[in-house]
Amino acid sequence: MTDLPPQCQNLKEQVDKILQLLHQEPSLRSQDVTPVQTSLGKAISPKFEIVFAGAFSAGKSMLINALLERELLYSAEGHATGTECKIEYAEPDKERVVLTFLSEAEIREQAGALLQELELPPAANINQPDFINQLYQQCQGIVRQEGGKDKSERAKQANALMLLLEGFVANRERINTVNNATYSMEQFNFSNLKEAAGYARRGSNSAVLKRIEYYCYHPLLQDGNVIIDTPGIDAPVEKDAQLTYAKIEHPDTSAVVCVLKPASAGDMTKEETELLEKMRSNSGIRDRVFFAFNRIDETWYNSQLRQRLDELISAQFRDTSRVYKTSGLLGFYGSQIKQTSGRDRFGLDSIFAESVKGLDGREETPQFVTSFNNYCANSGKLPSNKFRISVNSYETPNENYVRILAEQGTPVIQQLIQDSGIEEFRAAITEYLTKEKRPQLFKSLADDLEDVCISLKKYYQSTLQGLDSQPREIEAMKAQELQRLNQELQQVGEEFLEHITEELKQIVTGKCDAFEADFRQLQSRMVRRLDELLDTFSVADAYRRAIGSHRRNSTAPLIAVLVEALYYLANQLEDILVESSEQVVTSLFKRLTERIRKSEYYRQLYRLLGNDGGIEQQLKALETQVTNVLKAAASDECNRYVRESARFYDEGTFSIYQFRQTLLQTSQSYGCESMVEAEPAIRQLLKLDFEPKVKATISRDFPATVNQALNTHLDRMATQQRSEILQQYTQARAYLEQTLEQEAQEKIANNRSLQSATEQKVAVYNSAVTGINSCLQAMGLYDHQLPVIGQSDVILIVSDLEDSHVSAIANGVVHSEA
Repeated sequence: MTDLPPQCQNLKEQVDKILQLLHQEPSLRSQDVTPVQTSLGKAISPKFEIVFAGAFSAGKSMLINALLERELLYSAEGHATGTECKIEYAEPDKERVVLTFLSEAEIREQAGALLQELELPPAANINQPDFINQLYQQCQGIVRQEGGKDKSERAKQANALMLLLEGFVANRERINTVNNATYSMEQFNFSNLKEAAGYARRGSNSAVLKRIEYYCYHPLLQDGNVIIDTPGIDAPVEKDAQLTYAKIEHPDTSAVVCVLKPASAGDMTKEETELLEKMRSNSGIRDRVFFAFNRIDETWYNSQLRQRLDELISAQFRDTSRVYKTSGLLGFYGSQIKQTSGRDRFGLDSIFAESVKGLDGREETPQFVTSFNNYCANSGKLPSNKFRISVNSYETPNENYVRILAEQGTPVIQQLIQDSGIEEFRAAITEYLTKEKRPQLFKSLADDLEDVCISLKKYYQSTLQGLDSQPREIEAMKAQELQRLNQELQQVGEEFLEHITEELKQIVTGKCDAFEADFRQLQSRMVRRLDELLDTFSVADAYRRAIGSHRRNSTAPLIAVLVEALYYLANQLEDILVESSEQVVTSLFKRLTERIRKSEYYRQLYRLLGNDGGIEQQLKALETQVTNVLKAAASDECNRYVRESARFYDEGTFSIYQFRQTLLQTSQSYGCESMVEAEPAIRQLLKLDFEPKVKATISRDFPATVNQALNTHLDRMATQQRSEILQQYTQARAYLEQTLEQEAQEKIANNRSLQSATEQKVAVYNSAVTGINSCLQAMGLYDHQLPVIGQSDVILIVSDLEDSHVSAIANGVVHSEA
């Protein structure tokens, strides 16, 4: 864009200062400033990019040609490439073109996509002349079979592939294998933009160009306006379609002309609907969108199509006034044939010379000629009292075209251009770019900045108001601090209780990962210990202990051996459960103590009392108490292991079967030998009895016991400690008075420093906002001034401070009391 007004020269620095002030305040940093940065970039950018986007064959290129009244961009039905065209301003004597070619890899990819659409075998090697000739002949055959290159979608795709192959062969020396090669028009020995544009417009050349940059003279391009023509959003190569979406979402894109096809298709396609959604999500575009329903002339001959279009516009586009009905084809070529005459058959021998050349030397009918003849004969747009036109069946379309123009001359051309809607579209675009664009960009910036400025203003007001309420003398400050002491002790007690309650909740609900890991370790140790005891259990030792209890007898029954085994296993498991429980409790209280030490209330308690108020001592005592409770619970739990399970001897169970088999085996003799031989069976019998008991203990019974013990004792301790903290007011007052004078001096000094710093920030803020407002005034945006902070704003109490998150943060900084 052209130079900004003098009042806006420092706009970026002023906006940056506002954003820096916002970032300096921790409570305000989360505010999203992306919209401000985006709108600032648009306002001060030297360029304003207008992207033309739409479906394949929607007529984007033709609409741009019509808008600029110059044939710059190639436009043909069935020709969809990944070419992105950029048109920028240049003085008349500095017009130029920069051409960037597709790589061979990209051409191969496009050819493959078209071959797939045509249901032809994939390309083998496009560097082989024989293969290219064979493929070219196949495409020619498809075009002839369909009756012409524009007669069907299949014919259009075949023609597009022919152009791609022609372009590859003709420009082979300029195309790199992998990288994109870029050339200036001087490297092609073009002397002016017309020659270069003519080369780029040629279908075969356009097919192998990735990007074309035009620098040409047109008033519409002044003030940094840049027109971008993009590939179709439904292009055969997916990567080309994504290029358009990426461009729409790019931060450099400032406006979009959405070229839609419902005028010829009747309904919005899926791709067109997605395009509208993409535009709505780009904050850089906002409402800077123009909707052009192109190829409107097709509705002139179909009342149903015309009705459906009107209903679509009424239903989905009623909220915007930037809706235009256009025919880029009629509008552009209408402006071009004004410069022709009968000597060149009104452009057939000049403008349309390439399209007139057909296969086998026959003269083709250009698309514009067909549309022109249809317009004259069937559109109903030409007033009968001014135009008497006939389209004769005995004449060729080209002959009818030449005769009508020879008879009617300029008036019919002027009427055609008017009916095409191009003049209305051009006038709207021109009005926006020359008069509305710049104020709208600055209005968007002001709207985005307003939220930031309001947040800062409220923050500074609340901070200064809180500082103003603070005592300025040492004695007054001391009195205030002592007055708040009881409240602070109460707050510490409440926070301690809340902390312990939350810790308990995490443990009981299984959400404390560390505690859960410790308890899983306990469970694992119990299972492993049972396996070890069963694997190493000695029947001989149990037998000796059994007969040792009865000196008069030299033998012992199986029941006696089992009794010794039950006592032995139960006692050994009790030892491991007690030991593991101690480890769980020790680890739990160690973590709890560490978390308490890191808490803010713990540090506050030390500030108030000079100690922790007995918290850690209570925790130590509680740890011992909980440990003893769980030891006793573990002893009780494992003591029950001595008794067999209730269902151990139930008929039909495997345990009773195993018992009988074992008894049968041990009854074969009266000596120890039969018992020892039955050792595997006895171990299996013990396993059947103990495994369910241990499982019930570690998965159900003991966890419940642990949770109950912790819940009861921790909760009681926390409640008592809260009361004890509150009762230490006398000690806290005595301790606080020792350091209060120095602390009061520091706090008063800190408040003064904070007030001075805040006032300096307010001065910086006001300076930046005043500068920005001056810029907005230069743009005529008097209704979008940003708020400054005056002296009255600082003195007056802001009514909504207590509802503001910002106020809460500020009061915390200065220890403000209501």
